[in-house]
Amino acid sequence: MTVRDLSELGERVRAAARVLGTSSDAQRCDALRAAAARLRDQASVVLTANASDIERARSDGATTTAIDRLTLSDQRLEAMAQGLETVAMLSNPLGERVDSKTLANGLRVERVRVPLGVVGIIYENRPNVTSDAAALCLRAANAAFLRGSSGALASNQAIVSALRFGLAQAGLPEDAISLVEDVSHETAVHFMQLNGVIDCLIPRGGPSLIASMRENATVPYVLDGDGICHVYVDAAANLDMAERIVINAKVQRPGVCNAMESLVLHADIAQELLERLSISMPEVSLLGDERAVALLPSLHAAAEGDFDREFLDLIASVKIVDGLPEAIAFINEHGSGHSEAIVTDDGVAAEMFLAHVDAAAVLHNASTRFVDGGELGLGAEVGISTQKLHARGPMGLEALTSVRWVIRGEGQVRS
Repeated sequence: MTVRDLSELGERVRAAARVLGTSSDAQRCDALRAAAARLRDQASVVLTANASDIERARSDGATTTAIDRLTLSDQRLEAMAQGLETVAMLSNPLGERVDSKTLANGLRVERVRVPLGVVGIIYENRPNVTSDAAALCLRAANAAFLRGSSGALASNQAIVSALRFGLAQAGLPEDAISLVEDVSHETAVHFMQLNGVIDCLIPRGGPSLIASMRENATVPYVLDGDGICHVYVDAAANLDMAERIVINAKVQRPGVCNAMESLVLHADIAQELLERLSISMPEVSLLGDERAVALLPSLHAAAEGDFDREFLDLIASVKIVDGLPEAIAFINEHGSGHSEAIVTDDGVAAEMFLAHVDAAAVLHNASTRFVDGGELGLGAEVGISTQKLHARGPMGLEALTSVRWVIRGEGQVRS
């Protein structure tokens, strides 16, 4: 795809965004429900396309984790369809009055939510991102301009076809959900530089994609960064609870950004919990610091840099600390600002952790796996922002809006 071809596609997407901006919420919800029905009707088509992507990934030597992220099943496809319907049932954020006041001069001032316009999403082998991101964009009256990876191209094409069918059924322009089918690196760079087309760019991928964004993007972007998530088990923790939380955070789905990558243990409970975990999650390779290895010699020694790695696999680093201040300092130094959890029955310690750990989400006595748009009541998410502007944490409908100042007067002029 040439730069000109991409720009022309972008102009069509932008024109579609203008139409969406004048559409009714009922139309957009109808489109989502029609798309969900189409996904179910075309399940065999989508799964066949996905199977071809999986076969190619395996022949290219993809990891087990990468294959899992790519794989669709009847259950996952149904979850995607239900996700579209769930987004259609959410409250409409547009037109919501954020705040209002009357000034001393009589001007009535308010801020209301409005669409962003065109949201560009560049992402790696996660076909479910296609439907989740497009659904949220559409419900907030934004056009979704999608650029997936080569590894999921056939899956994404099939999913986008169903989504565009839903738009047409609701009388909305199909270009409001558009997929860039040229998956070359050069096209990705041009995509990041579509000034005047893309209003906000959201990447979902690994370090290389984020590095490319930082180097090449000239449009505003929100970083969906690494998920180097920690679970700190305090001296006052219930160890049965801690064991359940650690296992869930690491094992339930290790290849996602909200999985635990590093386990921080208070020295008073470290040996007992490590012995338990070595039995209850033997499939996980634990890489310990010197103190951890001394407590449990069966652990592997952590190498330099292991405490700054997002493993996305059945691997976790282990750090032993002597107290809460050391745990907080360690997490703030090595975390990526995603999700951090403390397990403790000490309410004062919990509140100190929640107040002083610098992350988009902090949790007390709960698994980091809950930091997800669907789990937190957002219906779905377009990403999890690890930066602080303009959105932070799971990005649902509100994060896909901007605000407009509306000022009403009675002839006032400025002196």
